[in-house]
Amino acid sequence: MLLRLLYDDLLAEAAYLIGCQRTGEAIVIDPTRDIDRVLDLASSHGLRITAIAETHIHADFLSGARELAEATGGKLYLSKAGGDDWQYGWLHTRTDGGTYSHVLLDDGDTFNVGGIAFQAVHTPGHTPEHLCYIVTDVGGGAEDPMGILSGDFVFVGDLGRPDLLESAAGVEGARVEGARALQQSALRFLDLPDHLQVWPAHGAGSACGKALGAVPQSTVGYERRHNSALKLAPDSDAFVQGILDGQGEPPLYFGRMKKLNRDGVPLLGTLPEPSQLNAADVVKLDTSETALLDMRPWDAYRAGHLAGSLHTRRGSWFLSVTGSWVDPDEPIVLICNPHEVESFTRGLIRIGLDKVCGWATPDTLAQAMEQASPTATDQINPDALDASLQSGATLLDVRSTAEHANVSIDGSTLVPHTRLLERLADVPAVDLLVMCAGGVRSAMACGMLERAGHRVTNVNGGMQAWLMHQRRMATSGR
Repeated sequence: MLLRLLYDDLLAEAAYLIGCQRTGEAIVIDPTRDIDRVLDLASSHGLRITAIAETHIHADFLSGARELAEATGGKLYLSKAGGDDWQYGWLHTRTDGGTYSHVLLDDGDTFNVGGIAFQAVHTPGHTPEHLCYIVTDVGGGAEDPMGILSGDFVFVGDLGRPDLLESAAGVEGARVEGARALQQSALRFLDLPDHLQVWPAHGAGSACGKALGAVPQSTVGYERRHNSALKLAPDSDAFVQGILDGQGEPPLYFGRMKKLNRDGVPLLGTLPEPSQLNAADVVKLDTSETALLDMRPWDAYRAGHLAGSLHTRRGSWFLSVTGSWVDPDEPIVLICNPHEVESFTRGLIRIGLDKVCGWATPDTLAQAMEQASPTATDQINPDALDASLQSGATLLDVRSTAEHANVSIDGSTLVPHTRLLERLADVPAVDLLVMCAGGVRSAMACGMLERAGHRVTNVNGGMQAWLMHQRRMATSGR
């Protein structure tokens, strides 16, 4: 048996290739849309992909299951649990007019890929239809299972959040129902043997949980001892409260992903090939119609940028804010280094932002700003916050609802950063002081709000710096 992890740092997402070397057959679990990576990986090990499986209908990225079935003819193994609202609606939409080869699975159903046996385990909570897969290397002589593909159910150090159907997909009342289902799934997980390896679908940085570890795998025994959410499982009320408390607002694009993954992800074919732009091309961009994603450091962006451009950061921030602030129909231009273009393009198409049409280097942007009139973003330190508020500015807090409930400044307006686009009507049409916990989210939000026509000032260091300033003031007696 061969097992390989394909990890996406931008999504903090893990797909798996599992192959039987004796027969040359392989299965892919939870693939992303850009399937060339997994096709190349399988080929490099002399494997052919004959099966594709999903643990659930994802909210944080577009699945590559349909794309891979088109390319390979592999059989799809998908959940039939979860009720009428969460059944796959695209299984009869093959491009030739036929039906994809598929098997719909319920709790306890089994299938084999070569000499490797898979058993589906229905683990609702994160989503109603969620399945895990227990893996046994029968062809290698094993009688006991080796591991469990836990999807978005059990992570290293946490469990998958059960509120997304309500907070992302708008299913009212689903969060508590999901939490109670998750508790029952957690109790069932605790009955598994300690030796079983746990292969989760996400790591630290994913918005699908709140305390994910940054290691790729674990064991049932380790999670039994150290997973704080699992420790609450025996107490229903404590579990529900603990798993729901502190969950931040999910990125705005999650609802769109959920619907497309259920009803049918548009086939991608090949990756977009954005063109390199020169300074004159950049100057001509209409940033009200084209999303110009400026990846330069914050200090460089705030000192001077093209009006209407968006400040975005690398890592897990990139897709969460871009997916929350950019419409799928908008053309996208990247300001980044040449070696980053493919990575960012792949990330964007994984969340359905397919219109990546161009890119330019920071040096090219600098040349463009010599021909255009760049704009700057104001910034103040926390010791100037009170005076600015007294002069008539309004404080906009872009942290999560849970963070705001824990500590806030009187009179502030709360709009979490991932919800800004849908709640622009709630943002006061006045001079705004934008604050988050440490200054990262507020800096990115400034660009988005400027694009929407607001006058903004970033609060450097955010709430953390303001609280430190307050303590210093109190200690000095001032």
